[in-house]
Amino acid sequence: MTREPASSRVKAERRGRRAEWIAALYLTCKGYRVVAMRYKTPSGEIDLIARKGDLAIFIEVKARKSRESAIDAVSFEAMRRIRAASDLWLARQRNWQALSSRFDIIAVTPGRLPRHIPDAF
Repeated sequence: MTREPASSRVKAERRGRRAEWIAALYLTCKGYRVVAMRYKTPSGEIDLIARKGDLAIFIEVKARKSRESAIDAVSFEAMRRIRAASDLWLARQRNWQALSSRFDIIAVTPGRLPRHIPDAF
């Protein structure tokens, strides 16, 4: 197993953070209210959490060269981690029993609007 150079990891981290900001802006323009970015729990991290009425949306953001590769990059392990982290976030909400939840993916690709896939998993 080879490790990628530190500069590659730093670039990937920057690209990911930028994609998350683009996705948050895109969701805001679509009428969602972004309530958390990079929400960390012992179970893992959720890239974005948004609300629209009584719906809580947990979003995985992927920046890739193509939309298909971005969508394919969300592994079953990532889905499990996001679901576990969402349970912790919901448990901390005062009105958790009134909230519905959904799990989305946003694919960010160069030169195109983000692709929002609602109820992706």
